[in-house]
Amino acid sequence: MNTVAIIAGGTIGLILKKKMPERVTIIYFQAVGLFTLAIGISMVVKMEDILIVVGSLAVGSLLGEWLNIEAGAERMSNYLKQRFRIGSEKFSEGLVTAFLLFCIGSMTIVGTIQEGTGGSPDLLYTKSLMDFFSAMLLASAFGFGVVVSALLVFVFQGALTLLAMYAGSFFTNEIILGLTSVGGILLIGLGFNILEIKKIRIMNMLPALVIVALLLWWF
Repeated sequence: MNTVAIIAGGTIGLILKKKMPERVTIIYFQAVGLFTLAIGISMVVKMEDILIVVGSLAVGSLLGEWLNIEAGAERMSNYLKQRFRIGSEKFSEGLVTAFLLFCIGSMTIVGTIQEGTGGSPDLLYTKSLMDFFSAMLLASAFGFGVVVSALLVFVFQGALTLLAMYAGSFFTNEIILGLTSVGGILLIGLGFNILEIKKIRIMNMLPALVIVALLLWWF
């Protein structure tokens, strides 16, 4: 349902994008950047275990830089653009932005845990409706990469749901809050990228999400 909602919203956004003059596109990007900052700040407000969050960001960033995830993602996106003849200049940026907005947050984690443990999927339905409108906004600014991100959402949320079926107790409230806090910080950095304030290699920081979950589980 979430995947279909993103594809539908993204498709409508692509249709709207073709009708936008350049000056409208510029201010639209600025609005998306501010929206991303606002989402990130709202996720960080309730942050706890600050030392673990900071440590996770430091270790995760070093690991991501060593693996050079961003360069690999860039090569993959360029391959997809050539393979399917996608002309969007901001394909990679749209893909990363949409993935982080759609997948990193307490609604995603709590919703998949509820569904995976046999609970109600209502939270994911609510998220799907929100993502539908967000995909319209993002696709009209970034293009086709937002639609492609729906496949990553399917894999990511599907994996979390399956994990919750067999290890639901792993996702404690502390781990969910830690993931939300780190995700919020990454979204703030992403907002800086969109507003062209400072270029930050957000993709190379993604391992911090795994590190923070493991550290909170360990301690």
